[in-house]
Amino acid sequence: MTSSNKKLPIVQDGSLDLEAALHERYERLVASLKDWGSVAVAFSGGVDSTFLLSVAHETLGERAIAFTARSPLVPLSEIAAAQEFCESQGIRQVMVDFDPFAVEGFAENPPDRCYVCKRALFGELLRQAKEAGFIHVADGSNTDDVGDYRPGMRALDELGIESPLRAAGLAKADIRALSRKRDLPTWDMPSYACLASRIPYGEQINGAKLARIEAAESVLHEAGCRQARVRSHGDIARIEVPSDDIEKLAQAPLRNNLSAALRDLGFSFVTLDLEGYRTGSMNEVLEKPSQSSQSPDL
Repeated sequence: MTSSNKKLPIVQDGSLDLEAALHERYERLVASLKDWGSVAVAFSGGVDSTFLLSVAHETLGERAIAFTARSPLVPLSEIAAAQEFCESQGIRQVMVDFDPFAVEGFAENPPDRCYVCKRALFGELLRQAKEAGFIHVADGSNTDDVGDYRPGMRALDELGIESPLRAAGLAKADIRALSRKRDLPTWDMPSYACLASRIPYGEQINGAKLARIEAAESVLHEAGCRQARVRSHGDIARIEVPSDDIEKLAQAPLRNNLSAALRDLGFSFVTLDLEGYRTGSMNEVLEKPSQSSQSPDL
């Protein structure tokens, strides 16, 4: 994420020059924050949490604080970008060191891994926020997050974590549009996801695998792919990029260079997924739960 040193524009009276429905949803978000009086935002530096933190800081000033997890699940570049944003905007930030391997059941990588991890992580964020005097802890999930298989949402509901963007009816496209209006550098940023999401369920997770995935995706970013995933299937690297980038990566000499770079990182085989990048591709092999069993995660 590229951060600007200038202060973000103040929005007078909580209004933006937007079409009526989007403006109403935005006002609903601002009203919720004002009603709370203070909030601790779980801030990753991604599109959604950056927007939420920006609005919270504008609305509540010093009564809005960012809590950012520092963990092997998050690329160092993303942590650094989150810190840079808070520093440039004068937002107070607390770094929370989190070791997912200390959480029972995480390394075994079950289908509800995200629930196991988020239950522990947000439990710690909640504890530290309360110690700092913040009753409300909010995450950046939005209405689009009710799709796909997202067991982590259940953990947030159980802990009482607020999701004000979702409650206000804001979707990802709304958040990008509003972020652009606010001149936020994240408005067109590719989606973030924890590095563990690149490893198939049931395959053991360890620090070396996460570091290898992070390094492999850095290679793709340096090759000009803004959105890229390296799914790690044992010794096989399955590359997902948007369809527009598939042909580019398949051409020599770039194809050969990427293959050599990923082999140097320890992969024995390097493949390019012809279906391209899509969120939650690791969930495609799961048996689809019934609607009733999905509802607690929504």
